[in-house]
Amino acid sequence: MDLILCHTTADFDALGAAVGLTCLLPGSKIVLTGGAHPPVRDFLALHRDEYPLIERRAVNPQTIRSITVVDTQNRDRLGKAAEWLDLPTVKEIVVYDHHLGQEGDIPATQLHIAPVGACTTLMVEQLQQQEISLTPSQATVMALGIHVDTGSLTYDLSTARDALALAWLMQQGASLSVISTYRDPGLSPQLQQLLTTALQELEYLCLRGYTIAWVILKTDAFVPGLSSLASQLVELSEIDALLLVNEYPLGEDESRLTVIGRSQIPGVNLNLLFQPFGGGGHSQAASLNLRGVDTQATLEQLLQGLKASIPHPLTARDLMSSPVRTILPETTIEEAQRILLRYGHSGLSVVDAQGQLVGVISRRDLDIAFHHGFSHAPVKGYMTINLKTITPDTTLPQIESLMVTYDIGRLPVLADGQLVGIVTRTDVLRELHQNSEEFQDISPQHIAHSTQHTALNIQSRLAPQLWQLLTKASQAAEKRGWHLYLVGGAVRDLVLAETADQLMIKDIDLVVDGFHKSADVGAGVDLAKALQELYPAARLEIHGAFQTAALLWHKDAELDSLWVDIATARTEFYPYPAANPEVEASSIRQDLYRRDFTINALALRLTSPRAGELLDFFGGLLDLQAKQIRVLHANSFIEDPTRIYRGVRFAVRFGFDFEPRTEEYIRYAINSGVYDRTAQHNRKTPALQTRLKTELKHILEAPYWKSALQLLDNLQALQCIHSTLNLDAELLRQLRLLERCLHRFDPQLTLIHWQMRLEALIAHLKPEYREKVTKNLQLQEDSIHRLQNLAPAQAEVRELLPQLQRPSQIVQLLKKYDLPMLILIALQSPRSLRKKIWHYLTVLAHIQPILNGNDLKQLGYKPGPQYRQILDEVLAATLDRVITNKIEAEQFLSTNYPK
Repeated sequence: MDLILCHTTADFDALGAAVGLTCLLPGSKIVLTGGAHPPVRDFLALHRDEYPLIERRAVNPQTIRSITVVDTQNRDRLGKAAEWLDLPTVKEIVVYDHHLGQEGDIPATQLHIAPVGACTTLMVEQLQQQEISLTPSQATVMALGIHVDTGSLTYDLSTARDALALAWLMQQGASLSVISTYRDPGLSPQLQQLLTTALQELEYLCLRGYTIAWVILKTDAFVPGLSSLASQLVELSEIDALLLVNEYPLGEDESRLTVIGRSQIPGVNLNLLFQPFGGGGHSQAASLNLRGVDTQATLEQLLQGLKASIPHPLTARDLMSSPVRTILPETTIEEAQRILLRYGHSGLSVVDAQGQLVGVISRRDLDIAFHHGFSHAPVKGYMTINLKTITPDTTLPQIESLMVTYDIGRLPVLADGQLVGIVTRTDVLRELHQNSEEFQDISPQHIAHSTQHTALNIQSRLAPQLWQLLTKASQAAEKRGWHLYLVGGAVRDLVLAETADQLMIKDIDLVVDGFHKSADVGAGVDLAKALQELYPAARLEIHGAFQTAALLWHKDAELDSLWVDIATARTEFYPYPAANPEVEASSIRQDLYRRDFTINALALRLTSPRAGELLDFFGGLLDLQAKQIRVLHANSFIEDPTRIYRGVRFAVRFGFDFEPRTEEYIRYAINSGVYDRTAQHNRKTPALQTRLKTELKHILEAPYWKSALQLLDNLQALQCIHSTLNLDAELLRQLRLLERCLHRFDPQLTLIHWQMRLEALIAHLKPEYREKVTKNLQLQEDSIHRLQNLAPAQAEVRELLPQLQRPSQIVQLLKKYDLPMLILIALQSPRSLRKKIWHYLTVLAHIQPILNGNDLKQLGYKPGPQYRQILDEVLAATLDRVITNKIEAEQFLSTNYPK
């Protein structure tokens, strides 16, 4: 016998999933292990005969071959039927569920758990895959399961998969009239009476902008349908969270407790709250059953846990951009427009000479004034002066209310009369339209369900010593009233890491966002100094006009070789393409906006409140899931060509593709000729000089350097090095030969291999271009000298080497060149010359003269300059096989150098 078990007090989702399974497992039977919700009970009173249900008492345990459990992972929710799980005759136990984050105790041989709104959805998807049709009665009960568990697709846990499943069930003939009857059947007379009592006895508490309520209802016996009562209470009372406790006697001396929880507070997870008590469910709806406990004490414990899990509400301090770009009332319309263009703002705050806010002017106001020919007029004649302002502690709901009531697009934030930030309509919309579902842990499989603000369990993914370092850094930042974020590549790698990994990241970027607390742009330096006091072994470096800091460990016992950059949140502006950006203090939001690609524009908050919150304003998580590289700005590559090289490096390293529009931006930037023009008009173009060399170093020392060069060539991006550089067949051949040479002649890595690869690329250019490129990239002196002299060296070797027959002549010619030069010469030489150079490097260069200085002294030759000449002659004779042993060597000396 194959059984399908529904949990006790079965709901429509459990029943719908079970009915779907009977279509997938013909001949299987459904067992309701202990009662059902009142609407399910009423539904089955009419429709029971349409489904293969049997009672638990009708089952012969010895005949059970397999058990499939739906809508739960816990055996205590199967009542007495849980005993069947331990029968030796049961060879297969399968679990289907959609409650994530639960620790199940059913000894399953197969687990099917997915983040969907209803368990029934999983059955629908399998039925579709196997092309199994349903009867209208089967489709109806399955549709009921999805409707009820997703609130007809209105609950936050609802997914597109649930909607597609419902659409298919409608095609299969699900009855809408039956669904409407049982989806919301109303309250029974008993529940209506309890609703009246609950509304009278409901207790409330307001905390962090949310209203939570609780009530204890004492009855003579168990009351079915309390979940419907809880939902009605939430709707009628307009509360954000509810704990409904029903206490009823179980015997003469013992009582039983049923607790129904409901929550509409983002970040509160009732499933996690109820699990320690043996309960569970969804994050927004959960329940538990207890016996023999103190009702008041249990309620108090649950209330304390609920209050502790309520997140701090977002305030203007969290939303605002800071510092605020301000202008004086006398600023002209034309100049104000230039400032908006530079910083990408939609409006500007106007302050007087004392720094007091006197008005706000929007882009639209400026455009209208400019259109009417008033470009030289001062902004004071067009700015809005009747301002609504807020404080850093104004909550998001209050901000939203002000914007809606007064139709305001931006609200200045004042603290002690000083302008410290601004909140725009875009800031508010970004928060209001984010998905409220949050995951306590993210894996590559869960990225699709991530949000702009998602919790990431960083502690489990980082090496303990790194976690301790970040904890100390966050504590130091909190002490100063600042927010601290882990940003960029480290966050990306943490998201991509397998859950079980504990990464020892070597390069960490931290950003301090504290401008609303302190106008000191050196906040990053202050934090670095505080951290160095805790880690005296770290070396502190302070650099740049913007006062960024770095802490460096070298072969430390715990942290190994670690680099931690600490900076204050900033925004940037490029005065011209390929320049160094000009930076100014700003907020974390603007700091992320200045970065290159969405997958690097992620930030993880390290400070409370909301520590562990993952900020993703630009869809970086979705791009990680799609395995694509997407740039943040259309002009990004024009401003900084090194971003092309970084994008290629990430694409090859992770096996990603460029998002089509991003690739178009790359090709447009390269084909536009902007890099050549900017190099002609500006003496300093760091993005085509030192920063480009740094990116080339990262690429050419990586194991994937060949693939990266091929992608750069495909994008025509090697032209950033020189407009004539292409990865043609000849250069590819030379690079392959270079690797053979490095492997054969430099196994101890005495040469800098990435630099040799770069020299090979430059050597492929015409000789007249090489010196300019090497100096432009600011290579080391030995590289510059080598490439400057490569052409005459090649000419000499090509002219003389073919004529030389004796080994001593070959050695005499080639020994004047060091190994890197000989390799470069060989790369561009014909095969016949390469063979001679190879023979020299492998054989001739290692032959020593048969006699040495000590031998000459023993033979009676006086030490002096002639020693060098004599030994050179002996070596030449040795190379040419004129002499082959010491006796012949001594005879050679007596003939040519008599005493």
